Amino acid sequence: MSKAPATARVHRKNVWQRIAENWQLYLLLLIPVVITVIYKYRPMYGIQIAFRDFKASRGITGSDWVGFMWFERFFTSPNCGRMIRNTVLLSLYSLLWGFPVPIILSLAFNQLRFKRYRRVVQTVIYAPHFISTMIICGMLRIFLSPSGGLINILFGTNIAFLNESSMFRTIYIASGIWQEAGWGTIIYLATLSSVDPALYEAAKVDGASVFQRILHIDIPELIPMIVLQLIMSASGLMNVGFEKVYLLQTDLNKATSDIIAVYVYEQGILNAKYSLATAVGLFNTVVNIILLLVVNRISKKLADVSFV
Repeated sequence: MSKAPATARVHRKNVWQRIAENWQLYLLLLIPVVITVIYKYRPMYGIQIAFRDFKASRGITGSDWVGFMWFERFFTSPNCGRMIRNTVLLSLYSLLWGFPVPIILSLAFNQLRFKRYRRVVQTVIYAPHFISTMIICGMLRIFLSPSGGLINILFGTNIAFLNESSMFRTIYIASGIWQEAGWGTIIYLATLSSVDPALYEAAKVDGASVFQRILHIDIPELIPMIVLQLIMSASGLMNVGFEKVYLLQTDLNKATSDIIAVYVYEQGILNAKYSLATAVGLFNTVVNIILLLVVNRISKKLADVSFV
């Protein structure tokens, strides 16, 4: 009987051999890795300030260790509940009302066949994204001014909208949608551009209406991207834009505009309470990480799409 031929032994290259063969690519990869380590991971050393009574003259390691004292001080402060509630509600309402708008706009733009008209409309709705937050807030203060403001002139009223706590969230969310909805369509339009045109032609031949084409072709194509965007938005639920809230905040609307980000700024920068500000910021970050993991796990089970 003849012996079966011996199986050829596969020579596997070790890590260093693979690096030596592709050293140019690894050199390019080294640059962002070093930048990430320096600017993202190295500053994490300062997180321990949240557990110390930090004194600039003593440095981080020379300051006394106080454990969870600053966390307790924050959670027992009179406005803690209000700040957490305002932060969550402001972000949640922004997600609820603002998240679907770019999707709807993208679906509408994808149906436009007049390219020139489409480019003009896209330019118009993209433009607010490039206006700085300070200018946006200045425009809002002018338009909503009780004396000569455009809104009061149109409705024949004399209301100081920014001084009304009940109106602050509406102003914040509506202006945010106007500023970012157009820019948010870019990623969805890029996804829709990968759809095979033959699918639309076949649907037309079968007598499918525009709504049916959107329902059965466009939306299924967008679902993975929608889920990923939702995960990232939900993971930042506790991150409300500091600049905009701070610039629109007044003493009369603090009942709904007093959020964690503004509190961190006031305690850390204005009052030089670095340990308290770091503790509150750390709490904010931990909550966001937990939300990211929870939403990611839910989306993995329901839609088989995950971010991490």
